[in-house]
Amino acid sequence: MDAQVSDAPRAAAFAARVLACKARIEGVLERALTLPDPGTPRLRQAMRYSVLGAGKRLRPTLVYLTGESLGAPLARLDAPAAAVELIHVYSLVHDDLPAMDDDDLRRGRPTCHRAYDEATAILVGDALQALGFAVLASEPMDGVSAAVRLEMLRVLARAIGTGGMAGGQAVDLAAVGQTLSIAAVENMHRRKTGALIQCSVLLGALAAGVSGGGELAALQHFGAEIGLAFQIQDDILDVAGDPALLGKSTGADAAHAKPTYPSTAGLAASRVRAGELRDASIAALEPLGERAAALAELASFIVSRAS
Repeated sequence: MDAQVSDAPRAAAFAARVLACKARIEGVLERALTLPDPGTPRLRQAMRYSVLGAGKRLRPTLVYLTGESLGAPLARLDAPAAAVELIHVYSLVHDDLPAMDDDDLRRGRPTCHRAYDEATAILVGDALQALGFAVLASEPMDGVSAAVRLEMLRVLARAIGTGGMAGGQAVDLAAVGQTLSIAAVENMHRRKTGALIQCSVLLGALAAGVSGGGELAALQHFGAEIGLAFQIQDDILDVAGDPALLGKSTGADAAHAKPTYPSTAGLAASRVRAGELRDASIAALEPLGERAAALAELASFIVSRAS
C-alpha cells in the first residue's frame, strides 16, 4: 500500500506531462494545416479531418519527452513532433484504403476514404507526407544547425522507406494467408511500426544536440524495443481489446488472414514478449539516469494500454 501511495504522485505527474504534450501538438498541427491553398478546399478539409482532434499522439510525445529529458526547449521540438505525426497519419490513411487493409473506422470515425472518397484519401496521404518533410525542413528550430536538420530529414526518410515503414507494409501484404516464424513477424513489426517510433526518439535526441555516443545508442535501443512492444500490444488488442476504447473494430487481422504475434505465438506468449520488451527498453535507458524517468513510464504505458 505504501508503495502504491508513493507512486501515485509520480503517475499523476507523468499523466499530466503526456496530456500537456498532446495539447501542445494539437496546436502545432493546427498551425501546420492552415494552408494557403484556396483552390483545394476538399483536400485541405480531408487532411484536417484525418489529423486533428484524435489519436494517442504517441510519436510526438516521444519526441517531446526525449528532447526535453535531454535539455531541449519544447519550442525546438515542435517541428519534429509535428513531422512524425503528419507522416504517421499519412500512413494510416493509406493503410485503411481498400487496396491495403480496407478498414471502415479509424480513431472512432469513418476512415478518410469512407468520409470522402478513395482518390481524395490517396491525395491526403501524399500531401501529408510532403507536409511532414516541409515542416521538418523549414519550421524554426533555434539552436539546431543546418547539418543536424539535414540528418533529421535523413533519419525520417530512412524510417519510412523500404527498410522501414513502407517495406514493412509490403511484407505485411505479401504475408496474407501465410505462416510466418516469430522472427519474421518481429522483423515485419520492427519495420512497419517500430521504425517510425524509433525515429521519433532519435529526432528528439538530435534536436537536443545528442548526435552520437552512448546516450544516442541507448535511445536507439530503447526506441527499437518499445516500437516492437507497441505493435505486439496492438496485435493483442485486436484479439482481446474493446472496440469502444480502440475506436475501431477488432478481429480485422484474423478476418484478413494476416500473420500477427498472437496468431503465431499465442496470446499468452505475446503478453510475455511485450513485457520482456518493456523491461529491455527501460534497461536500455540506464545511461541517462533519472533524466529518462518519463520515457520509462511511457514504456510501461505502451504495454499496459487498453487502446
